[in-house]
Amino acid sequence: MLTDITEGVRKILVIHLGAEESSISKNAKLGPDLGADSLDVIEIAMSIEEAFNISVPDWVADQFVTVGDAISFVEAQIQHSR
Repeated sequence: MLTDITEGVRKILVIHLGAEESSISKNAKLGPDLGADSLDVIEIAMSIEEAFNISVPDWVADQFVTVGDAISFVEAQIQHSR
């Protein structure tokens, strides 16, 4: 399990979207800024599940607008599981 949530989510986005890690800020929008489509978002959610050992329902993943949304969700799930 990754311990640095922000870094882990950014690495997942680099892998799936081919984005430069330096261009991935918490305010970056997955679609308009990083080029993610709905399938990309589902694949990103699946990678997040595997990396952080959490569950990300599709309806939650659909609500990820920014990188920060995904990071906040992961942080909340990890905090909740402790």
